[in-house]
Amino acid sequence: MKTQNEQYSTLIRLILPEELFDFFLLVNLEVKDKQVHVYLEEKDLKPEGYESEKLSSKGFHAPITIQDFPLRDKPLFLHIRRRRWLVESTELVVSRNWN
Repeated sequence: MKTQNEQYSTLIRLILPEELFDFFLLVNLEVKDKQVHVYLEEKDLKPEGYESEKLSSKGFHAPITIQDFPLRDKPLFLHIRRRRWLVESTELVVSRNWN
């Protein structure tokens, strides 16, 4: 039988766009004060155009919060942490472009 976290993960995958989980991991889910909070972290995958570069992880940008469509009349908030990497040959800090 699945744990409660696995059950939540399965449910959230049905609600949010499937492609989101190609690049993000569900790290937490909270229901509090009649609100739903979903916490996502970008996977440690090299950004496009830097696949052949030696990169080292430099943590995350400040989290952003996006309000999505409500679930059963409860506001849904996505808390997203995007990764950043250091290109070791140039010392340039890069991130995946989401525009």
